Amino acid sequence: MSRDLTSATARRRGQLRVYLGSAPGVGKTYRMLDEAHRRRDRGADVVVGFIECHGRRHTENMLQGLELVPRLTRTYRGTDFQEMDLDGILERRPSAVLVDELAHTNIPGGRHAKRWQDVEELLAAGIDVITTVNVQHLESLNDVVQKITGIPQRETVPDEIVRRADQIELVDMAPQALRRRMAHGNVYKAEKVDAALSNYFRVGNLTALRELALLWVAGRVDEGLRDYRATHNIDRVWETRERVVVALTGGPEGETIIRRAARIADRTAGGELLAVHVARSDGLAGASPGALAEQRQLVETLGGSYHVVVGDDIPTSLLSFARAHDATQLVLGTSRRGRLGRFLTGPGNGQTIVDASEDIDVHMVTHEFTGRGRLPALGRRHSPRRTVAGFAAGLLLPVLLTSALSQLRESLNLTTVALIFQLGVVAVALLGGALSALVASLVASLLLNYYFIPPIHTFTIGETNNVIALLVFAAVALTVSTVVDRATRLTQRAARATAEAETLSTLAGSVLRGADALPALLEKTRTAFALDSVALLDRTSGDTIGRSDADGAPAAEQAITEVPVGQGALLVLAGRRLPAADQRVLTAFAAHIAAALERDRLATVAAEVEPIKAADRMRTALLAAVSHDLRTPLAAALAAVGSLRSPDVDFAPEDQAELLDLADESLVKLTRLVDNLLDMSRLQAGALTLHLEPTPVDEVLRRAMDSLARPDVPVQPLDLDTVPPVLADVPLLERVLANVITNALRYNAPGAPVLVAASRHEERVEIRVIDRGPGIPFEDRDRVFLPFQRLGDNDNTTGVGLGLALSRGLAETMGGSLEVEDTPGGGTTMLLSLPAADETTETEGDETE
Repeated sequence: MSRDLTSATARRRGQLRVYLGSAPGVGKTYRMLDEAHRRRDRGADVVVGFIECHGRRHTENMLQGLELVPRLTRTYRGTDFQEMDLDGILERRPSAVLVDELAHTNIPGGRHAKRWQDVEELLAAGIDVITTVNVQHLESLNDVVQKITGIPQRETVPDEIVRRADQIELVDMAPQALRRRMAHGNVYKAEKVDAALSNYFRVGNLTALRELALLWVAGRVDEGLRDYRATHNIDRVWETRERVVVALTGGPEGETIIRRAARIADRTAGGELLAVHVARSDGLAGASPGALAEQRQLVETLGGSYHVVVGDDIPTSLLSFARAHDATQLVLGTSRRGRLGRFLTGPGNGQTIVDASEDIDVHMVTHEFTGRGRLPALGRRHSPRRTVAGFAAGLLLPVLLTSALSQLRESLNLTTVALIFQLGVVAVALLGGALSALVASLVASLLLNYYFIPPIHTFTIGETNNVIALLVFAAVALTVSTVVDRATRLTQRAARATAEAETLSTLAGSVLRGADALPALLEKTRTAFALDSVALLDRTSGDTIGRSDADGAPAAEQAITEVPVGQGALLVLAGRRLPAADQRVLTAFAAHIAAALERDRLATVAAEVEPIKAADRMRTALLAAVSHDLRTPLAAALAAVGSLRSPDVDFAPEDQAELLDLADESLVKLTRLVDNLLDMSRLQAGALTLHLEPTPVDEVLRRAMDSLARPDVPVQPLDLDTVPPVLADVPLLERVLANVITNALRYNAPGAPVLVAASRHEERVEIRVIDRGPGIPFEDRDRVFLPFQRLGDNDNTTGVGLGLALSRGLAETMGGSLEVEDTPGGGTTMLLSLPAADETTETEGDETE
């Protein structure tokens, strides 16, 4: 194998300039050639790599004075085609090259399938590229163009290739002007003009293509503008384009304000609609996911985009989003809070946004829900049983406290008694919620007044301070109980969100872990929802794909829940009836199970196909590799024998001997090649028969040298008679040594001998074949043992590349190994390790046989 590995010199990446046309014939190639003349006049080294003039006289005239890199001719299906000579350009290394028609598909036989891939290689080599492409060839617009024109575009280029260009220049022309150009014969030949004008080049088609090109380039310019503003830390809004941001709360007013914002955006050409929802950073926002999903669908139906940002300060988050997207207008719905709510909580988010909006216009949209907000249904998070228990505690606990504290009236003052009642109200809030705490605070206030505030046993309060104390007690009790109730509900919601997140994280990990993903997912589903059994059924046949059952699951009738999984499976859950809150997480479980099923299906298909692919790769590589190696020695032998048998030539004895030697050497090469191929085939099929016996290393080396048919090869054995025999199959070991030595001779330094040394290491004998060649880099050592591979070579002119692959396979079959080591001082050492055949091994071998 060749080890001429050279590292490519790092170069700057070339710059890409793209002339983007709205349609064929607008003048992209002409503009590109004009740019080439301008650069040439400035002294730049510009060449033409590939230009397609389509018979246009004015374009052909622009080629005068420019250097053209000769094209390659490739034959495909009996027809000759002209293609760009990529290697010729790389060898010429101009400062800039013109490459027309970026989306062109290359004729098979080149290095790349697409011309844009050729351009990428030129740019990587540091060569500037000037190219052209039409908007209909952009991948993202391919289906849109087909709908407009009715003509599919088979040649496309990824948008990212054009988007990354250093310069993009739009070449545009009015539809009427382009049709006049065509009518005058400046685009297509006369026989094609009428058909083109009646089909692709209709005014409506050209207008739509022109708009697509303008919008695509405008988007690219917009990206560049955002990058510029970010680089220069410009926060002010530049009103280059109307962008309307609509803020969504997930409330019922969403549809109204979305439609209003869409109408505002539609009033200006090119207006853009962006909808944004601000989610709490703790994930505890009260917005309805279902309402937000419906509103998102409406936004996208109206041509807008939907976004979610995380932030606790809603005004700041909204304005930051609007400024980041260079929005000019912000649309909000008026508050759903009533007058009392606005009085108690202040101006609200809307007014705060208006005050801080600066150069962004803010629209406050009224709707039917304005001022109709209401307090949340307190206590609705608790179960009915806890709610009843809370009301009972709110009535009974103050009575019990009164009974106990009345006995201690002499030793407790009013403040202590009030605090104890306060603690009781908080306990009721924890049990039953805010409404239960409200009942408890009212009962406690009455009992505190009647039994502990003088004059006692009457609801009359004699001192003003006691009146204030009682009012403060009631207010504090109600406030604290409300806060405790809200904290409890938020804690429950946070705990549930955390549990869901952890469960889904575990699910994702189960899918990624691989082979046992499906059983793990079914088990996780069963345990996560406390079910008795979970089964995955084939929807068509009803067969069970997988199942997880709890130990000792009851056999009684159970609640059954069925969830579709993908297109062909059904998840059946038996056990408790799942509440609605669990359905959302269950859907995520079903999605993960569907992914695991698909992964298993693909893995099965891949496993079935892999042997076929491996055999096909082997067959393809074999045919490509042996085509030269079988033909060359065979042709040489036939030529030598044919010359000797020719009656027209009288060869001198020395010439006859030379021809016989040539024929003999060619036939030996051919025999060795066929033997290698047959052995490799038997090795891969597992049909290689072994006869292991004690084999002296020096004897088998002499036989290997004789098989090389090169008695003068510089191979020097070193003390081979001092090591014990190895346990090996003699013909196979001979083949291994012959192949390894042949490889070493091919890459050895001129005049230096190849050394063959051996030593014993524990129960093994290590045979080293040492050369002084260029060596093999560490990262490439495994590659040298691949069949039909030759390190650094692109062809098979020096052999099929089977030698080392076959040698390692034969060595491993005999219980040995073949590895690569560095030769001290430079070069490569092939280390062949085989079992030592001492007396014990030899006896055991005889008994085995």
